[in-house]
Amino acid sequence: MIYINDYESPMGNILLAGDEQGLTGLWFTEGGRYIGLGLKKGASRREMDYFDQTKEWLDIYFSGRDPGFFPRIHLVGSDFRNRVGEIMCEIPYGKTVTYGWIADKLAKERGLERMSAQAVGGAVGHNPICIIVPCHRVVGANGNLTGYGGGILRKKALLELEGNDMSQFTIPTKGTAL
Repeated sequence: MIYINDYESPMGNILLAGDEQGLTGLWFTEGGRYIGLGLKKGASRREMDYFDQTKEWLDIYFSGRDPGFFPRIHLVGSDFRNRVGEIMCEIPYGKTVTYGWIADKLAKERGLERMSAQAVGGAVGHNPICIIVPCHRVVGANGNLTGYGGGILRKKALLELEGNDMSQFTIPTKGTAL
């Protein structure tokens, strides 16, 4: 069974989704891509303990502080996408990494000479649990604030909220990142 709930954030309404194991999705409902990706028809609105944990986490986060804990999440996807999600959860609050950094980490873990940063980008771009699994902390090697499912301006706002020095980043003026 899939359950849903809502959270009103300072950056817009957020749809929460989960199953018996934990939070499986978190999406901005306005101006975002992949809203409800993987949600099956028949999801029911229900209160769950992990929704309460998630809302508490988001309250702390949007107050400009590191929540210091994770709500109960359930990464649902391929082994590759789930591992990329786990690595994103290791990125500290207020820090960023590149797609290439994640690709290098995965290559080393798997005993490979190299791994495609584009493959990592595909996994990051389809992250179903935004903010908590912090895909907004993954940037292009040249400092480009590449695409974000919630919109590039939200990505910028989330990084600013975390106290990042925004002078090191650029926002593309054209392309799929917008």
